[in-house]
Amino acid sequence: MDSIVKSFYNWYRSKIQHPQYRWFIILGTVAYLLLPFDIAPDFIPILGWIDDGLILSLLVGELSALFLEHRQKGNKSSITQEDKLNKEQTIDVEPVS
Repeated sequence: MDSIVKSFYNWYRSKIQHPQYRWFIILGTVAYLLLPFDIAPDFIPILGWIDDGLILSLLVGELSALFLEHRQKGNKSSITQEDKLNKEQTIDVEPVS
């Protein structure tokens, strides 16, 4: 059972990180959460909510990781642009003897 969960997690993570499949996985996850067809139906009091909670936490965790990664890339590019501007504005002056 543990290997099934790990393999699903690895598959989900690899697909959501791939830009081609990202929106399909996000929309599929939201559909899974909203539609009444589940692995464990929601009318079973505790068991039905556990699978939805796990899937929702997986989606939120992966989306937040993607957001943080995107934000860090944006910060790196803005730093390099500032560095380029500073280098372009630097004037090298030789001392007069």
